[in-house]
Amino acid sequence: MTPYEIRNEKFGPRVVEALKRRHFDAYYCSTKEDALKQALQLIPEGVTVSWGGSSSIEEIGLKDAVKNGNYEAMDRDATQTPEERWELMRQALLCHTYITGTNALSEDGQLVNIDGNGNRVAAMTFGPQNVIVIAGINKIAKTVDDAASRARNTAAPINVQRFGDLKTPCTMHGYCGDCITANCACAYFVTTRISRPPGKIKVIIVGEPLGF
Repeated sequence: MTPYEIRNEKFGPRVVEALKRRHFDAYYCSTKEDALKQALQLIPEGVTVSWGGSSSIEEIGLKDAVKNGNYEAMDRDATQTPEERWELMRQALLCHTYITGTNALSEDGQLVNIDGNGNRVAAMTFGPQNVIVIAGINKIAKTVDDAASRARNTAAPINVQRFGDLKTPCTMHGYCGDCITANCACAYFVTTRISRPPGKIKVIIVGEPLGF
């Protein structure tokens, strides 16, 4: 094992224990492949599954596994019109399992997320019976304030480049301009301190970098 991997094997499980103290179900997986297996064990066959925008769930293959598996996938990208897309995003708040990433999490087990439309953070806090969060080891920050800074100043300016037509300061310049434009991708800041009810949110920390 490399020094990086040795460190992660010590660090990741410690954050898992912090998450458990806050009533999350939490797991540490060394690899993307192990994380995919763990995630699928947490999703009963035949249930409705949806997701928000997340490169992490794509990187471990979870999104494709759901679409190709024995699940009722609610895929907003399969809709034909913007109106259909918005309606499916609303319906996703009542799905059985919602899969997503997180912009950051603190060493003491708090999730920090920024959202433009609010659908992803809404699903994490209320609605779906089961929420599975995939978090690469790179998403962990020392404190909740550090996690908020990471979400705002690292994750958001990179993530927004996927939507180059927004014309926000971070789209044009690559860093947060604290904008209040109509197209701002940072409309909602949500810190999830605990999982309520206990175990609703399941966090899988992966010992590899994922996402932004």
